[in-house]
Amino acid sequence: MNRQAQAAVLFLLGASLLHAATTDLYLRYVKQGLRPLVLVSGAVLIAAALATAWYERKRARSRKQAQAQARHPVAEHPDAKNAHAEHSDAEYSHPEPRISWLLVLPLLALILVAPPALGSYSATRTGTALQEPLAYPDLPAADPLPLNVVDYAGRAVYDHGRTLHDRRIQLTGFLALDRDGTPYLVRMALNCCAADAQPVKVALTGQVPPVLQPDTWLRITGTYTPRRTKDPVNGGPIPFIEVTEAKPVAEPTDPYDESWNG
Repeated sequence: MNRQAQAAVLFLLGASLLHAATTDLYLRYVKQGLRPLVLVSGAVLIAAALATAWYERKRARSRKQAQAQARHPVAEHPDAKNAHAEHSDAEYSHPEPRISWLLVLPLLALILVAPPALGSYSATRTGTALQEPLAYPDLPAADPLPLNVVDYAGRAVYDHGRTLHDRRIQLTGFLALDRDGTPYLVRMALNCCAADAQPVKVALTGQVPPVLQPDTWLRITGTYTPRRTKDPVNGGPIPFIEVTEAKPVAEPTDPYDESWNG
């Protein structure tokens, strides 16, 4: 792979990052707050590619001029001619291995394939990552009250549901089934990127749909219940919610939950 090809790969990679950052594709890889860094990275890669292409074009012109001078040589010392020939031989005698073109495959995967968000497979094999909230902000008077899974779970476990009593609550997440068949409503919480995503789970009881398909996204309405269970993976606390209504919904644009880290 010569430098022109390397420049082309850099350009395509930078363009792919810019495409991901100007659409919602980047949310499959990193949290929303990192969008500016993805944009900057794409711009830097494109700038590097253009600089490399310009340098190689300039170098090619110099090479042509040297070849033209070689066709019409001026009197030159024999040692200088030999040194020039040795330099030319050294410059062109080390072609890059063709296997280096395999570096293009991950790039094509990035361009052509949008990876699915982490789902029930990861959730049932990873313990709940619920953390105690630093504070419990006042909740609006909406009915039903829309909360994210992380917020509900934190209030239900660590605040013992004090702010949730006598409220109809609405949660959205995907379904995961425990080994014993217990249904969970789950959101994967992010610190930085999808590689560090961890599940936060709320167990469902009450009017749960009789047929449950893992990874189905649901919007459930229910009420707080003090019932809890332990995560079979790490023993972490999992609160329940008493379901009164459940509806399938489309997967949200941003399937990850970033609320626990601001």
